[in-house]
Amino acid sequence: MKNLSGLLIGLVLVVGFSSLFFHRDIPTSNYKDIKPTPQITHYKKNTDKTITLDGVDYYQSGANLGKFGGELFLTTIGEGPKTFNPFNAKDATSSSMGGIMYDGLLTTQPATGEVIPLLAKEYEIKNGTEYTIKLRKGLTWSDGKPITADDVIYTYKEIIFAGLGNTSTRDMMIIDGELPKLEKIDNYTVKFITSKPFAPFLRQLSTSIAPKHIFKPISDKGNDAFNTFLSTNINPSELVISGAFKLKEYIPAQRVVFERNPNYYKINTANEKLPYLDKLIYFIVADLNNEILKFEAKETDIISLRGGNVARYKEKEANSDYKIYNLGPDTGTMFITINLNNRKNKDGKYNVNPMKQAWFQDKNFRTAIDYAIDRKNMVLNIASGLGTPLFTAETLNSIYLNKNIKGHEQDIKKAKQLLLDSGFYYDKKGLLRDKNTNFVEFDLYTNAGNTEREALGVMVKEDIEKLGIKVNFKPIEFNSLVNKLLNTCDYDMAIMGLTGSPLEPHGGKNVLYSSGPLHMFNQRPANYTIDDRLEFEKELDIVFDKGALETNIRDRKPFYDRYQEIIYDEKPLIYLYSPIRISAVRNRLKNIYPTSLSGIGYNPEEIYIDD
Repeated sequence: MKNLSGLLIGLVLVVGFSSLFFHRDIPTSNYKDIKPTPQITHYKKNTDKTITLDGVDYYQSGANLGKFGGELFLTTIGEGPKTFNPFNAKDATSSSMGGIMYDGLLTTQPATGEVIPLLAKEYEIKNGTEYTIKLRKGLTWSDGKPITADDVIYTYKEIIFAGLGNTSTRDMMIIDGELPKLEKIDNYTVKFITSKPFAPFLRQLSTSIAPKHIFKPISDKGNDAFNTFLSTNINPSELVISGAFKLKEYIPAQRVVFERNPNYYKINTANEKLPYLDKLIYFIVADLNNEILKFEAKETDIISLRGGNVARYKEKEANSDYKIYNLGPDTGTMFITINLNNRKNKDGKYNVNPMKQAWFQDKNFRTAIDYAIDRKNMVLNIASGLGTPLFTAETLNSIYLNKNIKGHEQDIKKAKQLLLDSGFYYDKKGLLRDKNTNFVEFDLYTNAGNTEREALGVMVKEDIEKLGIKVNFKPIEFNSLVNKLLNTCDYDMAIMGLTGSPLEPHGGKNVLYSSGPLHMFNQRPANYTIDDRLEFEKELDIVFDKGALETNIRDRKPFYDRYQEIIYDEKPLIYLYSPIRISAVRNRLKNIYPTSLSGIGYNPEEIYIDD
């Protein structure tokens, strides 16, 4: 799903990373008929192919021939990346920047969503359980060492299957408690064998591949060493990569600079090595307002627009140096997570005050919070009408969206009655108290610097306080928030976001599965053995286990319809609204092929500058 601001494979907690780069883990192989939304009129047809020259199996791009040279300027919101290790990233910025440098075996065809080879030359599936992957021959790492089956075997067996770094990919590959088997057939061929047909498996193979000769000396030292490997303090010259761009410079709180990998294996139709660009430059900005200032000063080339800025930019488009693209509904979700944790920390203290535990674990209380929220007002005032209220864990463009979940209007009267039904009462001042006379008050967090989230927090606070509840809204630094959600579990409620795939709901397993590493509403410690699952958590586990074993959408959809019903009924996560994705792109950028599935700029190796 979904990776905290994160999905390495699955969801990503969104901290405000530029919309330019979307993860290449969207596809499944069965959805060739899925087309871009009607607003998208320009996308590159799949004319890519393999060309063998001098013993090297190049990936030949079918994009228009371009000019070499130039720099692409972008922004990322927050404090910048926390690591350049793609296997240890837990936020969207780190995950995406690591992904720029390390390619996977497979990727997605951006317009159709089908799985296509990347580092792999081809793949074959037999009996729904055997996946034979043939690598491109002649490819090398940036240090000149060959990319072979040994790198693939090492990546999966000694990093992913061993549970090093972020375990999201490993967790989503487990079938009935078993990981796939992996065999080396020859120096350029590997075979994965799953115990049963497993619909989401193929897309997991978009995970980055690591250079064994660089990573193994570190991974042999264990998880602590691996977690600090490729930190932001690394000397860029020490990086060995397979992707189109390599880190050149990182200045904290200022910028991240990537430079062209001259040894990349993609070529254009003139058989010239891509990428065209010399550099990708990310300016690190504090918030959305600073991002807008950068774009308006012509210091950056792409910006994702929200709210009132859309109309203003659209009005100026005809006489500007940019073009506006409407990409349809957002591929991410925004929600309130309610902390249902009732466990103690290592010091013997409860993560959540027992008084608040009683409130949060009351379904009527959670439902009252849901009914207090005015989603239409959020869409009108924060998104300037460019959005839709959201009530499901699947996005509005998901092919698995449960359309029977209609949602509801804000209803303060019903919310108050739900609270009264659970034994809460109102004192003479109209303040809500529980049956033990405790005044109802809690904290609401989000990540500071994301002005959209901060505006949401203000509105949620105001809505909930109509129930006589005091809400302390506290925007905090993103890493501190992640620590609360996943490690210390000492929060009450938080507004967060996840981005995932409209084609593969299994990516949400790491959030919704009871043992998932991003199961933030009831996060359990690693290697937790006590079965204290809530009843609805048990059903969620069953739904995700069974849904993944069905191999076509007709048989899978009832399971994913059910998980959406569970979340809507139980409300551990309360969804808010889905904005429309709209971006402004400088006219000087060419080979821009937006799609509703992959967004803008998923192809940095093909983009070129034509001033």
